[in-house]
Amino acid sequence: MFSTFLTGFTAQFVALDIIGAVPIYFSLTHNMEDHTRNVMVNKSMLVALAVALVFMLIGLQVFKFMGIELFDFKMAGGLVLLLIALSELAGGPEAEKNSSGSTGIVPIAVPLISGPGVLTTLILQVSTIGYLMTFLALILNYFLAWIVLRHSNKVKSLIGKDGTLIISKIAALLLAAYSLAMLRSGIFEAISFWKSSN
Repeated sequence: MFSTFLTGFTAQFVALDIIGAVPIYFSLTHNMEDHTRNVMVNKSMLVALAVALVFMLIGLQVFKFMGIELFDFKMAGGLVLLLIALSELAGGPEAEKNSSGSTGIVPIAVPLISGPGVLTTLILQVSTIGYLMTFLALILNYFLAWIVLRHSNKVKSLIGKDGTLIISKIAALLLAAYSLAMLRSGIFEAISFWKSSN
C-alpha cells in the first residue's frame, strides 16, 4: 500500500512542479503586501484543491459530456498563462498599482497549480491506483505546495526591490515559455488525435 501511495505522490509531485512554479508565483505577487499575499495563497490553494478534487471525481465524465479532449484543456490553459505573462512583461508602475489579490484564482490556482498536468495525472491515477491513494497523495502534495508558497516572501526580503524586479521579469519570460510549451503539447496531441481518427 505504501509503494502505491509513493507512486501516486511522486507522479503528482512531478506534475505539480511547485518548485518550478515559485518564480512564476513570485512574479505575479511581488508587488503585494505580505498579508495580502498570505490571504491570496490560502484562497488560491483552496480553489486549486477544489478544482483538483472535482476533476478527480467527475473529470472524465464532464469531458465526455461536453466533447472536450485533454489536449483542448492544455491549449486553453496555455493561452491563459501566455496572456498573463505578456501582461507582466509589458506592465509598468500603473499595472502594478492596479493589481489585486484576484490573481490567486487565475492563473495561480488554475492553471498554474491545478493545471492540465496535475488534472490529467489525477484522472489517470483514479483508474490505476484508486480514489483513496490518489486523494491522499493529492492532499500531501498540496499541503507541501502551500508551505512553499507561504514562505516565498522570505526570498523577497533577501534579494531586495531591484532583485525582485529582475526576477519577476525573468519569471514572466519563463511563464511565457511554459505556456507555449503547454500550448504546443496540446496542438501536437490534437494533430495526433486527428491523424488517428482519419
